[in-house]
Amino acid sequence: MRQIVLDTETTGLDPAQGHKIIEIGCVELLNRKLTGNHFHVYINPQREIEAAALEVHGITNHFLADKPLFADVAESFIEFVSGAELVIHNAPFDIGFLDHELAALKKGYKVMQDYCQILDSLLMARKKHPGQKNNLDALCKRYMVDNTQRDLHGALLDAEILADVYLMMTGGQSSFSLGYEESSEKRSAQQLKRLSAKRKPLKVIRATEEELSAHESRLMEIDKAAENGCVWLKN
Repeated sequence: MRQIVLDTETTGLDPAQGHKIIEIGCVELLNRKLTGNHFHVYINPQREIEAAALEVHGITNHFLADKPLFADVAESFIEFVSGAELVIHNAPFDIGFLDHELAALKKGYKVMQDYCQILDSLLMARKKHPGQKNNLDALCKRYMVDNTQRDLHGALLDAEILADVYLMMTGGQSSFSLGYEESSEKRSAQQLKRLSAKRKPLKVIRATEEELSAHESRLMEIDKAAENGCVWLKN
C-alpha cells in the first residue's frame, strides 16, 4: 500500500480570497514504512503573504521571489501522488487549496480526489481521542514523537512528523521498523534456534560489596516510602 503524507503552507487561510500555496511537502510510505522518497517545493505565490501566516511559517516573499510558480510544479506533483492514499492533518484545508490551484491553471486537471484516496488524520485522531486536543503538537506529546525542531511550521518537516504520528496512532511501533518484514516461518526458525552445547560458558560478573550495600539501602528507602512496603523485601 502506497501512502503519501502531505502538508502545505499558504499565504493565508482562504483560496477563495486569492490566497496561494507557497510550500508543498510530501513523504512516501510503502506498506507502512518510510521509503526516503519525498516531494518538496517552495512556490512563488505572486502575491503578498499575510502577517498572520508569516508568523506561523516564517516564509517571506523575498525568499520566494526566485521560486517556481505552481504551474511549473503541478505536473510533477500530480505524478508523485497519483494512485496513493494521501494522509493529511485537516485534509479539507490542504485539499481545498490544491483543488483551487489546479482549477486556476485551466489545463484540464481534475480534483485531487480523482487522483488519490484521502485520509484525514485529524478526524481519525478526534475519533480516537474525543474531547482532547488533537493538533499535531498535542499528538506528538501523546505519542512521544520528537517535534523539538518545530519552532515554525514547515510543510516537509510537518509531513515527516505527521508520518511518525500516523504510524504510532494506527499501529504502534510500525514506524520503528528496520525496513523489511520477515516471514512467519523465518521468525519461527529463529525462535526455535538452540544454543550449541559446545559453547563457552558465559562470564558471570558478580556485584561488589559496595554495590550490594547500595542496593540494600535503596530497597529500604522504597520500603519506607511505599504504602505496602517493598515487594523485593518480601520472601
